[in-house]
Amino acid sequence: MTADPREVLTRWAPEPDFTVRYGTQPDHVADVRLPAGQSGGPLIIFIHGGFWKAEFDRRHTAPLAVDLAGRGYPVASVEFRRVGQDGGGWPGTFTDVAEAVARVPGLIAEALTGRGVAVPDLTRPVLAGHSAGGHLALWAAKRAGTPVRGVLALAPVADLGLAHRLGLGGGAVAALLGGGPEEVPERYAEADPVRLLPSGVPAVVVHGTEDDRVPIEVGQEYVAAARAAGDDVSLVELPGTEHFAVIDPRSAVWPQILAALDTIAR
Repeated sequence: MTADPREVLTRWAPEPDFTVRYGTQPDHVADVRLPAGQSGGPLIIFIHGGFWKAEFDRRHTAPLAVDLAGRGYPVASVEFRRVGQDGGGWPGTFTDVAEAVARVPGLIAEALTGRGVAVPDLTRPVLAGHSAGGHLALWAAKRAGTPVRGVLALAPVADLGLAHRLGLGGGAVAALLGGGPEEVPERYAEADPVRLLPSGVPAVVVHGTEDDRVPIEVGQEYVAAARAAGDDVSLVELPGTEHFAVIDPRSAVWPQILAALDTIAR
């Protein structure tokens, strides 16, 4: 019997070391997991996927965060208001993510200083995200106004116009922005990573060839446009790989995810 690839979304993982609050709303939080020993890598700010919908939250990325912390990376799994929640969608989802990227590194430093713990290098974090979170990571690298080391985008919804035309997530892009490109063109101009190029930030896009939730052509189109704009961006295509394997530390492709991260983090 073939295992359900979505199992990673509900898999048990240890609780975070602590949680920081970057704003006043209930979802203005980030779970922080730290390496057990000396940190060997930069802070990773991870943004979860779920087509920006309220039913999906940061908890499903806990196995990924635990694995990366075990490899020497401090990890902050950020939450934000999502479609279906008060204040979610346009523009709240975006302002939340920008605020998280700006404030979470300093909040982690404050928390560790208060505990008398050595503070790792939290400057110039790596932004990473999966699916809709990959979109938000690419967007934040350009729009959040915070210097970052680079972006690791896993199966990202990196071209909102194309995603809307394909009807991904049952019309998730229109739900996020309040309409299609013809109805709210100014929002697409502000929110779509492919329309914000060049980003000026190095990025690695990782996409499975068998992804039926965010087809690989979405990642391919973004990478082609980013390269044409002069950005330093790489595309890692994973043959025979579906949507959730790229966030599953137990998957056969996990070593390739780690290698992609290393190219950004080093």
